[in-house]
Amino acid sequence: MKSGTRPVKGTRKMIANMTPVLQPGIFVFCSVLHNDDANKAMTVARCSFAEDEGMSLILPKDEADKLGLGYDNDMKQITLMVFSSISGVGLTAAVSTELAKHKIPANVVAATQHDHIFVPAKHANTAMDLLRNLQTRAQRESE
Repeated sequence: MKSGTRPVKGTRKMIANMTPVLQPGIFVFCSVLHNDDANKAMTVARCSFAEDEGMSLILPKDEADKLGLGYDNDMKQITLMVFSSISGVGLTAAVSTELAKHKIPANVVAATQHDHIFVPAKHANTAMDLLRNLQTRAQRESE
C-alpha cells in the first residue's frame, strides 16, 4: 500500500471505483482435516480460514490435484481493485445482489487491500460484464 493512501468508504464511491479484474487460473475450495495435509496445502493457498470442522482453503486447482484434495467446483477469482475500507458498508452486498439476480453464486473474501469474488468458472465472463455494468451505473449516478 502506498503511504498516505486512504481506503474508500462510501457505498456509491466504492462501487464506482471497484474496477473488477479477472485473475488468471482456476481455484477450488477444499477442507483439510489433518495437520500434515494442512501444512502442505497452506504453502500454496490463496486463502485459509480455520473452522470448527477443519481448515478451509482456497487453492489453485492444479495444487489441490497434486495434493489429492477433493473439491466441488472450478472457480475464477475476480478482484475488485478499489481499496475499500474494512468498515465500509454496501460493496459486498451490491456485488453479491447483482450476481444473484443472474443466478451466479458468489463467494466473497474481504482482505486488507481488496475484496475478491470467487464465481463458478463457467460464469466468470458474465460476472465480469455484470460487475462492469454495475460500476458504470454507479459512476453515472455519482456525476
